[in-house]
Amino acid sequence: MADGARDEVTYSDRTRWQAFAIAVAVASLTILDLSKVNVGIPAIEQSLGAGPTEVQLIVAGYVLAFGVVLVPAGRWGDLNSRRRMFLAGLVVFLLASLFCAIAPTVEVLIASRILQGISAGLLMPQVLGLTQQLFQGPARGRAFGIFGAVIGLSTAFGPTLGGLFVSLGSDDLGWRLIFWMNVPLVLLLLPFAYKLLPRTQPASDGPADLDLVGTALLGAGVLALMLPFVLTTGSPDDNPARWWFLSVFVAIAALFIAWERRYLAAGRTAIVDFALFRIHSYRNATVLAVAYFAAMPATFLTLTLFLQLGLDLPAVYAGMVTIPFALASAVTSFYSGKVVDRYGRLIVVVGLVGVLAGFGGAVASALLLPPIAVPWAMAVAMLVAGAGGGAVIAPNQTLALAEVPVTSGGVAGSIGQVGQRVGTAVGLAAAVSAFYATVYREEGMFSQLVVYQDAYRNAGAVIVLFVSIALIVALVDLRARRAGRVPDGV
Repeated sequence: MADGARDEVTYSDRTRWQAFAIAVAVASLTILDLSKVNVGIPAIEQSLGAGPTEVQLIVAGYVLAFGVVLVPAGRWGDLNSRRRMFLAGLVVFLLASLFCAIAPTVEVLIASRILQGISAGLLMPQVLGLTQQLFQGPARGRAFGIFGAVIGLSTAFGPTLGGLFVSLGSDDLGWRLIFWMNVPLVLLLLPFAYKLLPRTQPASDGPADLDLVGTALLGAGVLALMLPFVLTTGSPDDNPARWWFLSVFVAIAALFIAWERRYLAAGRTAIVDFALFRIHSYRNATVLAVAYFAAMPATFLTLTLFLQLGLDLPAVYAGMVTIPFALASAVTSFYSGKVVDRYGRLIVVVGLVGVLAGFGGAVASALLLPPIAVPWAMAVAMLVAGAGGGAVIAPNQTLALAEVPVTSGGVAGSIGQVGQRVGTAVGLAAAVSAFYATVYREEGMFSQLVVYQDAYRNAGAVIVLFVSIALIVALVDLRARRAGRVPDGV
């Protein structure tokens, strides 16, 4: 009996869900490291003397490396072995976390964060590809519902967890505990991943080659696109010349498209399957995710900055304000994943309305209420936003991959993840620069509270704009589905 056939026979339903649990647990670690570091930033500034540029590189450098690696990692996993790529990424994540925890200087911390981002880029497309491989039909919707719930919990609980570690240690030890946490968890997950992840996978229909030139051009293009945003801090010292990287991106993008067309004409398989963008459900969901993820990480970072710097709230309490978002998003994500095959895009539209209402309410609370009441009102607003957010990520992910062949699941998921990471970099740059530009402009002119209220208001306006763009895309997609131009449901 062939290996593939043996795998199909022995891979029970219970083992599928166990393998999925391991994959999602690892995905949650990569997302936690995107959000839990936020509340440790003030401590890192004090401990290592980090300035605005270094802070931006610590936060967004992770996102940058994450985005650059995603597509080639997804392609390699699709062609060879998602399991081997997953295990390799997990080992790199372990080492990078260790290097972050013991970093003696801010430069070492930045380099270690970039290595962490690379490992996350190796891991995430394998998680999506494995989910696509392990489940079909309604079970896939349930799996993505659980995935969305875990991602929502990780995103929103990250600041609370980070704040807890910061409060447990001294100024120098507290932020290091944020990274030390990963070491025992990865050591625990590694043997289970080795044992449970499927050793075989469906063979690709096309040529099994890896486009090395296309991979290099894609990586350089993503780097050139994201770098000017990563280097944007809102400080008066920001170098205007950074925007010239966008012209480099345009040139590389033109070369990439020309090369990929030539590569395809030779009968080979390109690193990016452009045919995926002819699938309306995939294209629409990808654009929506870019706008949505431009808003999400920026929301949690600027909210915790306002609470800590503007209201002098301890890190652990600032993080706790996001707990209602986490709990509500976990519940709605789980249930929305179960019914997305029935209601389709409508769920996402309703969810985005909730997110918009919640984020708007958080900004209004900061501006209109007395300081003692602000954290409580913000927690209620984040509850509303979380209830909506849980109905966005999981259903949108399910809709994005509904018509994508299983053999392209990894690369399709990784392209979507690149879009999300680009959106995250743009959103962080726009919101954080709006926040700090206000602080630099008004500091010394008004009280601390007023300065940070204005900073949070301006950052919040940027965030609400991104959520509004996602809502517009969802409404356009819903209209197309009801007109029959795009298949509705899964």
